Amino acid sequence: MPSKISQIIDSAAAVTRGMGVTFKEMLSPTLTEDYPDGPAKLQPRYRGVHVLERDENGLEKCVACFLCAAACPSDCIYTEAAENTAAERFSGGERYARVYNIDYNRCIFCGYCVEACPTDAITHGHDFEIASYDTSTLIYTKEKLLRKK
Repeated sequence: MPSKISQIIDSAAAVTRGMGVTFKEMLSPTLTEDYPDGPAKLQPRYRGVHVLERDENGLEKCVACFLCAAACPSDCIYTEAAENTAAERFSGGERYARVYNIDYNRCIFCGYCVEACPTDAITHGHDFEIASYDTSTLIYTKEKLLRKK
């Protein structure tokens, strides 16, 4: 059984080690970023607002296979397919997504939709400022998600 004196010495050593860590952190440079005033620094793997990609010809990559909607655990992706015609061609496949909506009220940014897409049509962008007081503005349509030409 340890004596009272050895217990006091052990607790004093623990406090001293803890204070050493505290003082070392106090003297190291801060990692605070000037986000509102300066640019935000994002990691390459950051999962931001989704982007619907285009191919090298400027056509949509999405072929309306519904795999992204099936993989989504929060059920926030809604798509409707339509057929491409000779007069109007929207994608390289037989079909295209006539309606493609993502409800960011429900999205958890898990990335399952990006992994499930066989044509790499949906990716995560780096946009992150989507806060809103009106929840109806958080339903992004295809026109808002589609990468500009």
